[in-house]
Amino acid sequence: MNGPIDPHDKILRTYTEPEVTALLLELHERGRPLGLRWGSISVSEPTIDGRLLVDFGDAPVSTLLNLLTLLREVPRK
Repeated sequence: MNGPIDPHDKILRTYTEPEVTALLLELHERGRPLGLRWGSISVSEPTIDGRLLVDFGDAPVSTLLNLLTLLREVPRK
């Protein structure tokens, strides 16, 4: 990994909706075995074992790309 992508990096303006959708699908696939879920940026009403759930949604594409970079480095089982 060369370093995180800045949210203001001009390259992010080139991503299309289908490309970001494909990246989100990859995030779901790679994150599922690690318990990673994706939603909206708010605290959810339901809890799991007494723990609040936090939805993570309106993040910039840079967050998605940086997270995927980290997940791609995790060996698949």
